[in-house]
Amino acid sequence: MKAAVLTAHGEPPSYADHPDPAPTGNEVLVRITAAPIVPLDLLCASGTSYFGPPALPYVPGVQGVGVTDDGRRVWVASSAGMAPGDGTLGERYAVPPRDVVPITGDVDDASVAAIGLSGVAAWSAVHLRARLLAGERVVVLGAGGAVGQVAVAVAAAHGAGRVVGVARSAAAADRARRNGADDVVTLPEDHDAEALATAITDALGGTADVVIDPVFGWVVEAAVRAMTPHGRLVNLGGSAADAATFSSAAVRSKSLSILGYTNNNLTTEQREEALTSVVALAGSRSLVEHAARPLTEVSDAWREVASGSGVRQVLVP
Repeated sequence: MKAAVLTAHGEPPSYADHPDPAPTGNEVLVRITAAPIVPLDLLCASGTSYFGPPALPYVPGVQGVGVTDDGRRVWVASSAGMAPGDGTLGERYAVPPRDVVPITGDVDDASVAAIGLSGVAAWSAVHLRARLLAGERVVVLGAGGAVGQVAVAVAAAHGAGRVVGVARSAAAADRARRNGADDVVTLPEDHDAEALATAITDALGGTADVVIDPVFGWVVEAAVRAMTPHGRLVNLGGSAADAATFSSAAVRSKSLSILGYTNNNLTTEQREEALTSVVALAGSRSLVEHAARPLTEVSDAWREVASGSGVRQVLVP
């Protein structure tokens, strides 16, 4: 088959021939129709992740959309780069049944692929961890990223009183507004946390009951200052930094809840419920801005993701 084949850690994969997958046991063979390149793919392929350097050559890709031999449209997950074996950035992929989620509805394959695990994380952070209540004010940090875009849409569609996104650029702000943000605050260039906290409360017309945070660092330090008593902050990433400094007084005086989240702790049933719910919410539109590109352009698409453009790259065999 043709696939994106990685032959050197830290370098983009190339479009090349690769052996067809050979399903074992009860594995399902899926013809891939769309697969995204996500930051986890780049991290694993770098050879520097805590999973250790993957054996070469291999096909990256931790998720994708495709069709089974019996004609079912499905989303699939992969452990490529985290465990031995190939992933979804090729024409075919063999997958255990537990990592197959049926897909229905009008949203196209590339849009489902763009949503994928980012949508799972956003939905679960809002519903399972934050337990959003009707009328609550929500702040979504990194609102122009894939997780942020879906989190804005989920909060807006499920009763939030007001949703404010925090984004780093005008393009990112536009993505958040398209998904239902009532207002968007752009990050100050001087990293002034106090100014950002003030801008957030002004945009909210009050303080935040819920903060969804895939960013961390100084941005979440500002968001904590803009939270209401008994507010809940859900952290599910650290795209700005892996560390942040909170005032103990601020956390204690407001009785704040600081909650962690990872997709890795979901059951297969929870993951399927989350993905199915987000795809249903999408309807016939895309919740995550993306560019669908032929698999032959994998090297360029990989570099685009590494550049941090914010537009998800989805490869179509």
